[in-house]
Amino acid sequence: MKTTTDHQQGLLLKKFHTKCTMAGLTADEKAVLVGSFGYESSRDMSLADLLRVCDMIDAKQNPALAEIDTWRKRVMASIGGWLKVMGVQTTPEKIKAIACKASTFEKFNDIPKERLNNLYYAFLKKQKDFKRVDAIHAEQLETLQYLN
Repeated sequence: MKTTTDHQQGLLLKKFHTKCTMAGLTADEKAVLVGSFGYESSRDMSLADLLRVCDMIDAKQNPALAEIDTWRKRVMASIGGWLKVMGVQTTPEKIKAIACKASTFEKFNDIPKERLNNLYYAFLKKQKDFKRVDAIHAEQLETLQYLN
């Protein structure tokens, strides 16, 4: 009987070999790719390494997708940083919901690169503004302490 991990690994192995075929990699090139992760066979690779190698192949095949994925990660980091500065607990789902609400798109992955770029810089600016206002507030409290 297969465990869930074995089943996932089987699916990822199939995905890996399909991506290699679609990318036109030869058996030797696949062996070099697997060897670069420290394995002799793709069957020995961990789930995390299989995911990483599939992402690498995707990035090489379609650089535009890799670029938009980078912008998605940046947006998530900037919104997460803004929430952290405000002292709010975050989850990836909450961050994506804020991005969707701010961009008026229903799904996070539907947000185009240009809009992701705008959101990234907007939330970075919000972080900086909040930090400045917080510093001014702390300075005024300190002044009031001396006056009392």
